[in-house]
Amino acid sequence: MKCDNLKFIDLFAGIGGIRLGFESVGWKCVFSSEWDKYAAQTYEANFGERPAGDITQIPPETIPDHDILLGGFPCQPFSIIGDMLGFTDTRGTLFFNIEEILRVKEPKAFMLENVRNLTAHDGGRTFKTIVAHLEALDYHVHHKVLNALDYGVPQKRERIIIVGFKDNVKFQFPEPLRKRARLEDILEDDDKVDKKLFSSKEIRERRLERIKKKHDYPYICHENVGGSVTPHPYSCALRAGASANYLLVNSKRKPSARELLRLQGFPEEYKIILGYGHIKKQTGNSVAVPVIKAVARQMKKALEE
Repeated sequence: MKCDNLKFIDLFAGIGGIRLGFESVGWKCVFSSEWDKYAAQTYEANFGERPAGDITQIPPETIPDHDILLGGFPCQPFSIIGDMLGFTDTRGTLFFNIEEILRVKEPKAFMLENVRNLTAHDGGRTFKTIVAHLEALDYHVHHKVLNALDYGVPQKRERIIIVGFKDNVKFQFPEPLRKRARLEDILEDDDKVDKKLFSSKEIRERRLERIKKKHDYPYICHENVGGSVTPHPYSCALRAGASANYLLVNSKRKPSARELLRLQGFPEEYKIILGYGHIKKQTGNSVAVPVIKAVARQMKKALEE
């Protein structure tokens, strides 16, 4: 059975990374929701529609009928970067808004995305609770940690992907690509990058002093909490709230706004309408688009078979 015209909703939409992934298989977005006004501005500029606001204030009955529910629900309650409060954090309870929409609208399938640490939070009990709630709604649930580095972008970004189907379809997560993307394919020439993104001489020298291993160029390095600096032929995970000098290209400068989008696999025609600080936060909160595209293809294949 062909599944070319399915409808999906895009919850916690951010700047539309998940939407891009599922539009790539021919499916249509019929509703989106995002509470951050700046992310909503970027989303509107690129998709021609303003997302609805806070999902907690939207009755599930008023959401359009859809076949697929999509949501990269807030990860801060489960992230090792945050306080790991889980369901005691108000943002953590947003999962239950997803659960209620699934209960009321009963779509054919869903895909949820979160930080890897969700699987380990509270000794694994939080994740077991989430899966149990989804299965109680009669969904067949699949989950796996996928690394963006394996799917076409030079960024090490591990995220848990949770997929569910009403029917017991044969679903398999996408296999990693055999060849990894290269930094040189996404980096801009230094002379084309805003001079404001270049670090001070002191920061550059301090970084170079702390690199203890041989490395090739280009590279992106970051300084961990212990002060050690490691160069890689890829970027560590982009983070919304990281310090200004967290990631440095060749120990010189911060990645440009376009480079940040490329590290997440956004297309070249994706519009940048806000300043660097906003784009840094928005890409840090976003998804790696090629990962979502690969999952969308597998979901479509499973539904068709």
